[in-house]
Amino acid sequence: MTYPKYTQQALSRYTVPRLKRIAAERGVTPTGDKRATETWVNAIITHQSTQLQKVDNQALAQAELDHFIADQAQVVAPEPLTIVEISFDHHEYYADDKLVASISHDDNHLTQRWVVMINEKEVFRANTPMRCDRFICTHYKDGTLPVQEKETTPPTTENQIMAHIFNECQNYGFEILDDGIYTHDTEDGKLRKLGEVECTDGNWWVKRRYSVQQQYSNSVLDAVRRLCPSQTSLSMVDVSTDGKSIFDEYILDQPLEQLTGDRLQRLLERAELVTA
Repeated sequence: MTYPKYTQQALSRYTVPRLKRIAAERGVTPTGDKRATETWVNAIITHQSTQLQKVDNQALAQAELDHFIADQAQVVAPEPLTIVEISFDHHEYYADDKLVASISHDDNHLTQRWVVMINEKEVFRANTPMRCDRFICTHYKDGTLPVQEKETTPPTTENQIMAHIFNECQNYGFEILDDGIYTHDTEDGKLRKLGEVECTDGNWWVKRRYSVQQQYSNSVLDAVRRLCPSQTSLSMVDVSTDGKSIFDEYILDQPLEQLTGDRLQRLLERAELVTA
């Protein structure tokens, strides 16, 4: 129960019977001459000071408890993991820029083909990738997941770079092979190489099939976009066919995919490819 707070000056103006009632409400029993007003005043003031100190101590203890709970919540519930899709059957889990674990597919196992790998060692195996995902997230959250050894590669790992390139190429229907990026020819359906996209020291660059120079780009999106056939045209460089200027037979900005056969091959061998 909350009682009004009195100053010593205010209590001094009350009669002894009134002071006795105030003391009785608070359970205060003074020592000394109970006939004296000062005895009751001092007892009530002392009691009030003691109660205020208790309230302050409780508030301090509650603040410390709240701080402890917040710290524990941060430990128990760390930041969510970022999942990078390297390929259909290979995913990597990152906390900020640090590799935590990976999930890969084991064709040699009969039933439990999905494997959680940490430090290049198997730590869990299941029949679905969802169970592997649950294993990683659960044990990472409660702090029981084995610790991935510190990587020697930069934060932007080769796998992350390939994942970015893979995702952008999917938007254009391109395919990534060991030696570069390819597209299906619109006429015969065969794969036709477009060029390469890479990232060096944080800088994205593109190199087309018939070019020997790297062209730097603002982003992986811009680099892959530059490989689109519609972005490529023939430059006005000293190029001719059978003694005739190439521009006597072809429109300057005509896309290369519209040129086919031997003539295309001869033009590509002698023409310089530049960005439209």
